[in-house]
Amino acid sequence: MESDKSNLGHLSIFWGNGKGKSTSAFGTAVRALGNGYSVHLVQFMKNGASSLEQQIPGEIYALEKFTNFSYKRFGLGSWVTNKNKQEHLDSVKATLDYLKSSFNEDYDIIIADEILYAIQLGLLQEQEVLDLIDSRPRNKDLILTGSHIPYPNLFDKADLVTEIKKIKHPYDKGILARKGLEF
Repeated sequence: MESDKSNLGHLSIFWGNGKGKSTSAFGTAVRALGNGYSVHLVQFMKNGASSLEQQIPGEIYALEKFTNFSYKRFGLGSWVTNKNKQEHLDSVKATLDYLKSSFNEDYDIIIADEILYAIQLGLLQEQEVLDLIDSRPRNKDLILTGSHIPYPNLFDKADLVTEIKKIKHPYDKGILARKGLEF
């Protein structure tokens, strides 16, 4: 299928305290992939795994079936603490550097998954993401996800901002996330 690349160049942000920020980005990816666009996913603060043998989540396993999909995961696989904060800072810097380099590749859509959480956790400065937005190629879509807190300066630069708001969640009743459905 031939895609119309003349309509690319938008910035989309999915944020909020509800479940579905990354899922919304992945849904956009599926639609784009099905219409012939290429999509590259860069995940901040994940476990850094790069193969199915290293427990790739189901959504990536499904997206890998598209030949025009690629991804790279970064992270330590642990929560940020005072003891490991420098390691997380180093990992986020490496992720941001890689994300910037992906702008030079032949991708139509680039997803920076969980980048807003990196700001929220103090691992990335908001200005660094503003600079990233300003440096992005105008012929590629960029999607940012994460964070429970708003970033109005980022939102001002976006074409689409969607707040994912929790109304009710099974976790509130002590029900943990289910493999294959929530993670």
